[in-house]
Amino acid sequence: MKKIAILGSTGSIGTQTLEVVRNNPELQVAALAAGKSVEQMEQQIREFHPLIAGMWSEEAAADLRSRVADLPVKVVSGMDGLLEIATMPQSQVLVTAIVGMIGIRPTIAAIEAGKDIALANKETLVTAGHIIMPLAAKMGVKILPVDSEHSAIFQSLNGEPAGRIEKILLTASGGPFRGRTREQLQNIQVEDALKHPNWSMGRKITIDSSTLVNKGLEVMEVKWLFGVDLDQIQVIVHPQSIIHSAVQYVDGAVGNSGYEIADPVCAVLSGSASNAGKTSGLL
Repeated sequence: MKKIAILGSTGSIGTQTLEVVRNNPELQVAALAAGKSVEQMEQQIREFHPLIAGMWSEEAAADLRSRVADLPVKVVSGMDGLLEIATMPQSQVLVTAIVGMIGIRPTIAAIEAGKDIALANKETLVTAGHIIMPLAAKMGVKILPVDSEHSAIFQSLNGEPAGRIEKILLTASGGPFRGRTREQLQNIQVEDALKHPNWSMGRKITIDSSTLVNKGLEVMEVKWLFGVDLDQIQVIVHPQSIIHSAVQYVDGAVGNSGYEIADPVCAVLSGSASNAGKTSGLL
């Protein structure tokens, strides 16, 4: 039985993770944390029975405590709560799916406590990759990417040595404004930027995808996750989003992985690298 703690359980990645738990009897939820969605958190607690549940504000935590007073769950709040969840002895894996640099301290604490990290928080590596990756190596823990593009790379590598990588091909849909002229972009509104052509995601990542800022963050993540130089990372616009990313090797072969968006979570939590393929001269 693998026990997991989830930071950001009410968000997109968090709910996908819980869907994987529902369908896998070998997984058990040890703790949940969210920002302010008290009602949704109550529902998750009643279904998954975590030992600890955290809310960011004490006000939200107090509301949650009153709602689940009939259950044997400890409700915590703030950064102290996140750190308690990250280091709790009852879990083996920490899923970090919260947005922003708030995820850095819990991630470091979990690594120091010997937990494997299922990473869906971009800012952790973008701003602290130089701390996170050496620390993970020192502690002998795994940093497992949950973001779809990085999970595709992880699955495509499938144990191949880093020295065989010629370059990593990071795909981008192009967002909702691909192909528009400068004149057509002059009167763009927030609502337009939130209409991603392929994916339903949170507001921040959807806005960042519309400007391609998100792809810039992913390039920095790739550098730290896979130990490659920036000149080994090539961004390719792929509007269909069939292939999430690929790896080109020194012999010209290209490994790629195509899958539904929930599969990265399943691959990380099950320890598999399913659906990886290898072709020659694809790109």
